[in-house]
Amino acid sequence: MPIPDSAPFTGRSGDAGTAARARGLTKAYGSGETTVLALDSVDVDIARGRFTAVMGPSGSGKSTLMHCLAGLDNVSAGQVWLGDTEITGLKERELTQLRRDRVGFMFQSFNLIPTLSALENMTLPMDIAGRKPDQAWLEHVIDTLGLRDRLKHRPAQLSGGQQQRVACARALVAKPELIFADEPTGNLDSRAGLEVLGFLRDAVDQLGQTVVMVTHDPGAAAHSDLVLFLGDGRIVDDLERPTADAVLERMKRFDALHATAPPGTSGGHGAASPSDGPHGQS
Repeated sequence: MPIPDSAPFTGRSGDAGTAARARGLTKAYGSGETTVLALDSVDVDIARGRFTAVMGPSGSGKSTLMHCLAGLDNVSAGQVWLGDTEITGLKERELTQLRRDRVGFMFQSFNLIPTLSALENMTLPMDIAGRKPDQAWLEHVIDTLGLRDRLKHRPAQLSGGQQQRVACARALVAKPELIFADEPTGNLDSRAGLEVLGFLRDAVDQLGQTVVMVTHDPGAAAHSDLVLFLGDGRIVDDLERPTADAVLERMKRFDALHATAPPGTSGGHGAASPSDGPHGQS
């Protein structure tokens, strides 16, 4: 399906190949002896126009990394940029506007408003901002995600997969620089999950979008262009052009290293960081 003339936003001035980046990104929870390092001096670049998956065991820091890159969580040290805008140190009002105007989100729980139709849910962020969606782009997103015959339905009248497609459309409609998806298939059956992953893949290939997805599923990660593996708050490996088998094999290797690591060393994921902080997400 060709992209309409009103093509998606493809970045600010600066490094045209990088949608987001972090240097020395550190996030700590607690203080003193109870301090837990969720992220430990992470350097990362998120390539524009690509689908990046983030994986790791529970407590490895993957959701915290997403929250910090998206400006949902403050960092303890280091710097984060969205495009060429440094977001570390921005005031909350500035961060709110930046997230609204330049970032799209998809969550496991869909986060749709039950009293609104599918179409109203799609355009809600722009309605709140007092902006009109680009109609040609909106129509293109609707057709790409196969939602044309569901626009008047409320969330309760939609299947889980359809609800997540609406959430995907909502993330795309404002032409964000970057979409963050946190376990977007976690509440879906395998068939609906595959559909949503296919739509995220299409968002990158057909709509020119940039997607970062946190997942624990090797099959989901196989839809990405690049997998980043986290362990103990650090990026410990990456895998280009992943397959489900290759991802699973890499994860088994990490599990084996974790099982043989002496207590208190960097191999002990669970011992070092029981959670990713107040969000309770891995």
